[in-house]
Amino acid sequence: MITPFFIIGAGVISISMASILIKLCPAPPLVISAYRLGLAALFYLFIGRIRRKPLWRAFSPSQRRWALVSGLFLSIHFMAWITSLSFTSVASSVVLVQTFPVFVALGSWLILGEKPNRTTMAGIFFALTGSLVISAYDSGGGDSRALGNLLAVLGALGAAGYFLAGRKLRAEIDTLRYVSMVYAAAALITISAALFIRQPLVGFSFETYWYLVAIAMIPQVIGHTSLNWALKYFSATTVSIFTLAEPLGASVLAVWILHESMTSAKIFAGLLILCGVALTIWGERGKEQAGSQSR
Repeated sequence: MITPFFIIGAGVISISMASILIKLCPAPPLVISAYRLGLAALFYLFIGRIRRKPLWRAFSPSQRRWALVSGLFLSIHFMAWITSLSFTSVASSVVLVQTFPVFVALGSWLILGEKPNRTTMAGIFFALTGSLVISAYDSGGGDSRALGNLLAVLGALGAAGYFLAGRKLRAEIDTLRYVSMVYAAAALITISAALFIRQPLVGFSFETYWYLVAIAMIPQVIGHTSLNWALKYFSATTVSIFTLAEPLGASVLAVWILHESMTSAKIFAGLLILCGVALTIWGERGKEQAGSQSR
């Protein structure tokens, strides 16, 4: 019998492989983003077709607009983060992009007026402090490292926007329809961006196509599907905490496969960020529980 812990473990391992596969893939970053989102969208659209779940009619005009906004932010997330891996290390990129729950909390505070509690504030402080340490440490690696770290943070902002824009939709639309619509919208936006800057979408070697398919199927379809499935057995907070193992797994794989170096300063900063993200997630969960009890 397959246990929920096995599924969520497989999901974390799958998403941990994303940065390694991206580093090994010789295709341009926007092309990788386009294939990852496009193939994932086709997969979920195919599953929806088999299950005979109508897609377009399931969304109201307002929901379609929000799905487009969500897809736009998801496209920004992948384009920025995948491009960051061309300039900075796996460890720095995956840890910085993992700070998106911090930006979700900040966005909920600044845009939605949802004041964070002390635990969330402490998490934000630790995560931002760790990010500054990594930025200061990588500044010695030249402008390219700084650009890569900045793009990883932009990827985190994109993920936060995707989460905030889709938060209402996920409560109204089932997961299969939601990811089908949003992935399709994100794929179309990313393909348009790749064509606009004239990055080729075809004409690659067999090895490159293999990596593109692997990037779409392993971390996106298998990884994210496993985590969505795990929500039936674990709370969203627990699943979010589990995903904090991704930067650790990706960093270990980067040292083993890509021979990237790890220093004590970077390890300390990374752990500081992950602790901050964990506190932020926990604080947001506590705020939700307090709000539900007061109603």
